[in-house]
Amino acid sequence: MTDNQTTSPLNRIVFFTASGCILLLLTGALLAPEQAEQLFSYVQAGIVDNGSWFYVMTVAIILTSTLFLGLSRYGEIKLGPDHASPDYPYITWLSMLFAAGMGIGLMFFGVAEPLMHYLSPPTATAGTVDAVREAMKMTFFHWGLHAWAIYAVVALILAYFSFRLDLPLTLRSALFPIIGNKIYGWPGHLVDIFAVISTVFGVATSLGIGVLQINAGLNYLLDVPESLATQISLIIGITLLAVISVVSGLDKGIRRLSELNMALAVGLLLLVLIMGPTVFLLTALMQNTGAYLSDIVRNTFNLFAYQKTDWLGGWTIFYWGWWLAWAPFVGVFIARISRGRTLREFLMGVLFVPSAFTLVWMTFFGNSAIDMVFNHGNEQLGSLANDNTPVALFLFLEQFPWSSLLSVIAIAMVVVFFVTSCDSGAMVVDMLCSNGNNNTPLWQRIYWASSVGLVAAILLLAGGLNALQTMTIASALPFAIVLLLALFGLFKALRVEAYKRESLAFSPLSITGGQHQESWKERLHTIVDYPSLQTVSRFINTTVKNSCLSFAEELQGHHFECTVSEVENGILLTVSHGDQPHFEYAVYCVVHQQPEFAHGDQPTLDSADDQTYYRAEVHLSEGGQNYDIMGWSKTAVINDIVDQYHKHLHFLHLLQ
Repeated sequence: MTDNQTTSPLNRIVFFTASGCILLLLTGALLAPEQAEQLFSYVQAGIVDNGSWFYVMTVAIILTSTLFLGLSRYGEIKLGPDHASPDYPYITWLSMLFAAGMGIGLMFFGVAEPLMHYLSPPTATAGTVDAVREAMKMTFFHWGLHAWAIYAVVALILAYFSFRLDLPLTLRSALFPIIGNKIYGWPGHLVDIFAVISTVFGVATSLGIGVLQINAGLNYLLDVPESLATQISLIIGITLLAVISVVSGLDKGIRRLSELNMALAVGLLLLVLIMGPTVFLLTALMQNTGAYLSDIVRNTFNLFAYQKTDWLGGWTIFYWGWWLAWAPFVGVFIARISRGRTLREFLMGVLFVPSAFTLVWMTFFGNSAIDMVFNHGNEQLGSLANDNTPVALFLFLEQFPWSSLLSVIAIAMVVVFFVTSCDSGAMVVDMLCSNGNNNTPLWQRIYWASSVGLVAAILLLAGGLNALQTMTIASALPFAIVLLLALFGLFKALRVEAYKRESLAFSPLSITGGQHQESWKERLHTIVDYPSLQTVSRFINTTVKNSCLSFAEELQGHHFECTVSEVENGILLTVSHGDQPHFEYAVYCVVHQQPEFAHGDQPTLDSADDQTYYRAEVHLSEGGQNYDIMGWSKTAVINDIVDQYHKHLHFLHLLQ
């Protein structure tokens, strides 16, 4: 189902076109920042006034679809071949997707957003108990399942088509069920160019705004001057750290930094819980969760249609637009680190675990902050939430013992979160410009990591940050349309996958199974044997190869196009069916550890400790089927090929 047109490591059309468009947009923001901001603000206002219903509908469809897919029969499908295993341990995987997703947002809005909702709730009276309840409920709503569902569905679409169907790990692959091999032409190039521009400006804008916040925090704690020189120095420092991380690679750079930051985040969270009103926070967590879940349907579809308010556009639509704008970047990154997981494991992990951690964070920080204002009269903290958002975090931490230590941990987390965001953003853009290939020349990765920092610095100097932030959010509208089409394509592909799995469970009655015609002693000897590499390789290159050739010769007599080819460690038989999915039957020599009960006299020769043996394992187009045909007769192997081919024809019948 793939077209091998992506042999070059660099997609020059995407690389140079995207670079040129970034330069043009950057020039416009530099030469006329106020006019650019006015233009994009006008566009965004028009979207809010006329398209809020579409944003709400889109996010509702996305959340419903992810929940359905996670609980449906499709949940056992792997993001990769059937024999694939996850590339990263569960905790490492969660740390990496969390660091790239929204970790930095929790640092600055964990205190500020609940306070802002408490002081100006959408429907309750400010400063009341009802305002407290509504503040936490709306904070949960904006940072919970809906946000992670947007990330999850983009990542799932890309991971499925890339790892399951062997398409490029770029945004263009999401359109494969809709436009087919045209994804390798200009339609695919345009989608990837859009994703590159969106990612670069999204990460650069966040980096620029974040540096302003870091500078404000350092000024509050250490009297570091708030100036352009300080902010540019911070951008240079963060960019250099990101370049070092990019050069180190995914496993050493982003992985280690993400694990470090997750440990710091858990530590800071526990300190706030232990040193704060512990029992109250645990009680509030239970109540907040219940209120959030009980009102999730009503809040999802609430558009304030019967009352005039700017609250929806300033909060909910802004957030949905921002999560959608970040989805190409975060989605590609999450897909990259999720190979080998089942669809259910992926969705439950991406959807529920980060959401749960986010809700715990917002409760411990947000409820503690509201308690300081509501019950203890700390009016300064409330005013800073609106006037100087980043400083609110540090004033909040000052109310605890060991406040200096807590503030140092917070600043370290902010810096590392920005480094991982910049690093992962550069990696994603590099993949988008390299046909999904992650093994790219070093200069490409350095180019994009440096570009993000350079764009952020130039925008800070020229005052164009607000214009680009508004443009990024406005770009979420066309992406939402593309995403809905891609989601439809995913369901279409999963339907085909379900038919394929059903056909594999089909057992043709006419096949007797030649392997059962052997004597029971011969079968038993085959089962308990633990052969060497040479033995299995010889079996594959003689018996299996001859079986495939005989099958292909017979089928070619019926005017089918068949090929038998030698591949690495195995033999591959392919039968073409025109535009329909091809039939593939391969046998690979696969190494395994001997079980402890294996007889000690077995002739295992291929390991220094004599603890390995080899199997002749059958692979179909979906991946390894986890059964061994070593020692089977030629007739038995041919019968197995016929059995699997019969299932494939049944699959093609189900597709009609």
